[in-house]
Amino acid sequence: MNMVSTGLVLRELNGVAEHKHAEWFQKEVWGKDDPPDNSDLMLAIQHEGGLVAGAFKDGRMLGFLFGFPTGQPHIQHSHRLAVHPDSRGMGLGLKLKWFQRDWCLKRGVTLVRWTFDPLRRVNAGLNITRLGGSARTYYEDYYGEMVGINAGIPSDRLLVDWTLTSPRVEALAKGWKTVAPAGAAETMTVEIPKDLDGLLASDLDAAVAERHRVREEMTSAFAKGYKVDGFDIETCRYRLTRS
Repeated sequence: MNMVSTGLVLRELNGVAEHKHAEWFQKEVWGKDDPPDNSDLMLAIQHEGGLVAGAFKDGRMLGFLFGFPTGQPHIQHSHRLAVHPDSRGMGLGLKLKWFQRDWCLKRGVTLVRWTFDPLRRVNAGLNITRLGGSARTYYEDYYGEMVGINAGIPSDRLLVDWTLTSPRVEALAKGWKTVAPAGAAETMTVEIPKDLDGLLASDLDAAVAERHRVREEMTSAFAKGYKVDGFDIETCRYRLTRS
């Protein structure tokens, strides 16, 4: 067990009951119509070297993380990260990711990859700014048509590369609030909506148009050799650099 603050415990899940509870937990976060990862599958993957972990307070699961091995022993794919809607604002997503980093480094894993929706401002702030991830791969409609909180627009995703031993990540892990990326010869920005969920609820056509605009700007930049290595959560702009 890893005690990170009074009453809060970050640890791997233990046994069938906790894995089944993680199924329910996923539905609470992503919506009851969005299929969760199966408890039997998660349990088997955990036994084969995957990470299935939770953040608990007074015995109640508040956060959940699921990662599994890839074809390269030094790389883990981080598939799920979730915080219960009533427990947001506590920094649990960040705490779970640092727990994941420690867990991986102890097992020789030095690179963690995962996908996220590039239009989600809070996720971009966590993945790029606070964790020090970067991205140079864009997947169009990665999961196909989705339901729940992701319904209504194509399921485009950015692939994050989180190099666990990079100087930037090491500094952030030690408690630095932000660490600027290394200088680059050329930079550009891509802006995203401030509130994707609000836009989905009020103007679906505008949300779809924003998806296509960001897709075009990102894929065009990546084709020219740029990568995402920064995000300003106030202005909602990604920073892309090219050496």
